[in-house]
Amino acid sequence: MITTELVFVRHGEAQCNADGRVGGPATCTGLTRLGYVQVQRAAACLAAEHRARPFTALYAGPRLRLQQSGEILGRSLGLEPLIEPGLDGPVHGAADGKPWHYVKTVANGGPHAHPDQPWAAGSDTWNGYLRRAEAFLHDLIAQHDGDRLLFAVHGETILAVHALLLGLGSMTEAGFTVSHASLTRWQHHHNRLGQRRWMLDRHNDTAHLSALATGATP
Repeated sequence: MITTELVFVRHGEAQCNADGRVGGPATCTGLTRLGYVQVQRAAACLAAEHRARPFTALYAGPRLRLQQSGEILGRSLGLEPLIEPGLDGPVHGAADGKPWHYVKTVANGGPHAHPDQPWAAGSDTWNGYLRRAEAFLHDLIAQHDGDRLLFAVHGETILAVHALLLGLGSMTEAGFTVSHASLTRWQHHHNRLGQRRWMLDRHNDTAHLSALATGATP
């Protein structure tokens, strides 16, 4: 029997993604037109299952691209997005708004490369971010035992939930691809022997975006 279910939607393409820049809270300008369409496709996919098995709540992180993604999902599903600061991505400090190529060159790699060192003045460390995100997710999940939750989040948040539920640590040697507007689903199973186990039902599902990938008109 499935009890709790968690569905994560990474935000659609944002302007900072298209420009190759760090999109921290000071410089995030929201989704591109393509990003809107991507999340609309995800929302349409989720609306069908929401009618049969309604989501209990919709959570979104505070950055503009997450709020916009949450609003698109909420309109399709009839849910009010709950903006939760604990779902924000890493703190980028002085790297906010700078080209990722420059930031990674100066730091000799991305955030994962040196997980206990900041990648810019005032930034998180990768391990520090994971610890904070995992602690928040652990507490939020515990508050919603038996519920179906939908999230509009950063790719880093999806990595954090994988690290939490799979016990992966900092994931410095391997990781997961997380595409824009992809769907990731975790299910908590409770069997006839009273045993409980988290199961990753799907990761980085982009089937709903296939028409966009082939160049079809949105």
